[in-house]
Amino acid sequence: MACGPAGLVVIDIDAHQAPVPDRGQLLPGIRIPEGVRLDGLASGFDTLALLAAYRGQTAPAEDEHTLRVRTPSGGLHVWYRNPDPSVRYRCSTGSARHTALAWQVDVRAQGGYIVAPGTRTPQGVYRAEGTVRRPAVLPEWLGSELRRTGHVSEPRKTDVPASVSPLTEAPTRRRPVFAEQIVEPLITLIAECAAAPEGTGFTEKLNRAAYTAGGLVGAGHLDHGTIRDRLVRVAHHARPWQQARNEKIVDDALAVGSVRPLHLKGRP
Repeated sequence: MACGPAGLVVIDIDAHQAPVPDRGQLLPGIRIPEGVRLDGLASGFDTLALLAAYRGQTAPAEDEHTLRVRTPSGGLHVWYRNPDPSVRYRCSTGSARHTALAWQVDVRAQGGYIVAPGTRTPQGVYRAEGTVRRPAVLPEWLGSELRRTGHVSEPRKTDVPASVSPLTEAPTRRRPVFAEQIVEPLITLIAECAAAPEGTGFTEKLNRAAYTAGGLVGAGHLDHGTIRDRLVRVAHHARPWQQARNEKIVDDALAVGSVRPLHLKGRP
């Protein structure tokens, strides 16, 4: 499901086996004193629970008032509804250098996708937990944390002079739509690779999509951070066992593509 059009903000809690980073990287923007014991911390469940404890709130993984979906890899998707359509929430990965909510906690929102409960994949089934089957409204405290960590893109308000026709402003607003239309089919091809563990041309498809996206980024049609997070997320969905390799393919292809800008000639 496309999160943006559906008005969803999904907290994707991972439980991957990975070395625990320095305590300064567990909760971006929050200093964890040396006196706080972190014994046993091993996944996004732990870092998100730590963030919730700092704020005196219930951890999203324990939020029984909203839809929660267990993933085949042992993670958890916590679904929420965006209470304000004028506010656009950004995607991020829990290992992002510039924007992250917590280590091993991804955010899926505008420009991102989420797998619906009941979906069957070669790795397993996405199963809803508990009794709630509808997303609740995003809690205020969690919305504040997303804003603090740079996950909110406020709508830009521009004063248009009376002498300027609205038709003059339309091209600027519509340009990103055409860029999305170019990269969308390529991303779909990557997602379809989840149907089989090999023999789908996954690497070639991922490289092509990232290279094309890099060209659009270089021409100013796409935001680098947003499209990178989106590519990495869909790649991890298709090939969850090679996440480091997925990110390298995406980063390398984006870098090469960005120095060869893909200008949308003839587009409004």
